[in-house]
Amino acid sequence: MSSSDNPKKADKDQDEGEGGFLDKVKDFIQDIGEKIEDAVSFGKPTADVTGIHIPQISLEKVELIADVMITNPNPVPIPLVDIEYLIESEGRKLMSGTIPDAGTINAHGSETVKIPVLLIYDDIKSTYGDIKPGSIIPYLVKVILHVDVPVIGRISLPLEKAGEIPVPYKPDVDISKIKFEKFSFEEATATLHLNLDNKNDFDLGLNALDYEIWLSNVSIASAETKESTNIKKQEVTTMTLPISFRPKDFGSAMWDMIRGKGTGYTIKGHIDVNTPFGHMKIPISREGGTTRLKKEDDDDDNDED
Repeated sequence: MSSSDNPKKADKDQDEGEGGFLDKVKDFIQDIGEKIEDAVSFGKPTADVTGIHIPQISLEKVELIADVMITNPNPVPIPLVDIEYLIESEGRKLMSGTIPDAGTINAHGSETVKIPVLLIYDDIKSTYGDIKPGSIIPYLVKVILHVDVPVIGRISLPLEKAGEIPVPYKPDVDISKIKFEKFSFEEATATLHLNLDNKNDFDLGLNALDYEIWLSNVSIASAETKESTNIKKQEVTTMTLPISFRPKDFGSAMWDMIRGKGTGYTIKGHIDVNTPFGHMKIPISREGGTTRLKKEDDDDDNDED
């Protein structure tokens, strides 16, 4: 009897033939898939906060820039969907924000993404009253990168970096005394003793000082000096500045000065300084101060500031 005479056997042979063919197709596809996966593998990108810089600092604000290095191990570019950041100090939030559509990381490449942050000191001090001017406070930058990786999908990369920032305080300034070297009604030369009281918890490296000084509402000196000195933290540093002026410009007020009475003064200017956190140009001023004029040979022990 031929196989055609047995329908059941013919159907069985046909099923086995089709099954074998489908199995071969499946094995072929799986083999191709494995080869593609080996050739084109997708992995999780890595990231690190490589540094935090302070490009600008003043009495009002400080700018921070966090450099984040992102490495893409994949054969195709991956989009950086957005960046979330938070800055806190001892568990207290200073500020936070989000940077959307932050760019693309090239295939098999690394990119440094810069995250700029601006902190306003008045906002910090009004929120946290125990943060005092002149202090140094710790901070912690927290960053979350959201990226889309083919095959894997969207992933988040959390990062942290700690550091310190200052809350700078303007030094107090006063003229302790003015000591004459030469005196006549036409011209007087003297040395002015200027006190700078640094109330900060960090030194100020003085590069330059510009100033204008008034005695009894008469401008007697306006100059800039490039003298370098270190104004130590929590200490008073005295600078000596040569000045010259015309006493007759003071009118009757000059007689009070000669008699040794206190003389009202005003001083305004700036100090150009280096700090451990960057360069600063800080205004200095004192209005309504009182100083005394002294002869060069007067005993300093009897000076009254």
